[in-house]
Amino acid sequence: MIIQALAFYLFAAITVASAFMVIASRNPVHSVLFLILAFFNAAGLFVLMGAEFLAMILVIVYVGAVAVLFLFVVMMLDINFVELRQGFLQYLPVGGLIGMILLIELILVLGGWVITPAAQQAAATPIPADMTNTHALGAVIYTKYIYLFQGAGLILLVAMIGAIVLTLRSRPGVRRQSIAEQVNRQRDDAVAIRKVEPRQGI
Repeated sequence: MIIQALAFYLFAAITVASAFMVIASRNPVHSVLFLILAFFNAAGLFVLMGAEFLAMILVIVYVGAVAVLFLFVVMMLDINFVELRQGFLQYLPVGGLIGMILLIELILVLGGWVITPAAQQAAATPIPADMTNTHALGAVIYTKYIYLFQGAGLILLVAMIGAIVLTLRSRPGVRRQSIAEQVNRQRDDAVAIRKVEPRQGI
């Protein structure tokens, strides 16, 4: 029990410290590396809770795909972050408003445990012995929270389409492939038969 408590405090302390360094680092590459460190330690916390499936999903999806992709994007785009930080003060009121809303939501969530103790007991219900962690998670997501799960999928789909639309810009002078023109192309338009006389050019 003491080893589990020490492991929890170690993982939690590293997670909080690395999460703070994500927003405090001036170099965006360092921020992404601290984010990867936070993901690994959060996966360790999931393992201590007995949620091995969530720990593996966190490592495979977020560390293996999202964080690495973001790291390559930051390194390849070569964004001038000094220029982006110049207009920081004009967005400060909006950022402060969003921060206050998030703080109020966290207070409401934490207050819900005090107002309705039954919710805390329902959340702490142990998994039956004959059911695996993955089976229990799938049973909860696809039965009780199926509409929320589908809504989250639609939100991610809209975000993906929006990112594609924002990055797909029309650049003049860039030749693009036209599938319709290639399919409708005739032999006479592509092939020219010339009779070349000996010792003469075309």
